[in-house]
Order: sequence, then C-alpha cells, then structure tokens
Amino acid sequence: MPARSAPAGSSTGRRLLIVGVCLVSLAGACGLAWWQWDRFTSASGTFQNLGYVLQWPLFGLFPAFMFWRIRQLRLRAAQQDAPETARPAPRVDVPAPRRAVPAVAAADEDDELAAYNRYLRELHARDQETSRPETSRPE
Repeated sequence: MPARSAPAGSSTGRRLLIVGVCLVSLAGACGLAWWQWDRFTSASGTFQNLGYVLQWPLFGLFPAFMFWRIRQLRLRAAQQDAPETARPAPRVDVPAPRRAVPAVAAADEDDELAAYNRYLRELHARDQETSRPETSRPE
C-alpha cells in the first residue's frame, strides 16, 4: 500500500493531541499517587500503598515515553531508507571447502565395522533415492 502524505495541518494537530493525552495521563497518575500517599499515611496504610505511590508516576510517564520511542524508530527507519551515496557493498565471507576425509583401508577394519559401514552406505543410498523428485522416477 503506498504511503500517503498527511495534510499540512493534521501533523500539528496530531502532535498537540498526543501531548495533551500525555499530560492528562501524567496528571491522572500523579493524582492517583497522591491518593495512595494519603492511604499510606493513614492508620490503615500499608507498604503496598507506598509501592503504588512510586509506581503511578511511572505509569503516567509511559505514554510520553512511547511517543518519544516511536518517533525515534521512525527517524531511524527514514535514515535507513534514504539512499546513501558511495555505500560499499557488504563483504560476504565464503567458507573454504572441506577436505575429503581419507578412506580407511579395508585391512584396518574388522568384520563388524565393515558390516556397519555397508549398512550405513545402504541407508544413505535409500535416503538419496527417496529424496529425488517424483518426475525423475520411472513408472
């Protein structure tokens, strides 16, 4: 979907709305923190109320933090999308080919090991046959 440019006045209006929501959120959270402080200092107050006193302002600052974080991410994405002149191509390291393991001489193998190796070769051959595409098999 192509990105549409916003009308000239809506950007300022949107920012003012976001700032207003952030301020209302902070004011409400500070009010709740004050209420929890009153609860903490009362006769029935607990340390849980004190925890809320510290927690509510953080909740109130969260919308402002998210506005700042989203703005930073958009700026970073715009910088990455902008074409840079003389950008070097990324270097790709290609690993060196593996050396073949020398085959063990038949005289060094015992009978059980030789039978096991034959069994493994048969399994590998069967696996290679089943992994071939269906179109290459004769019917």
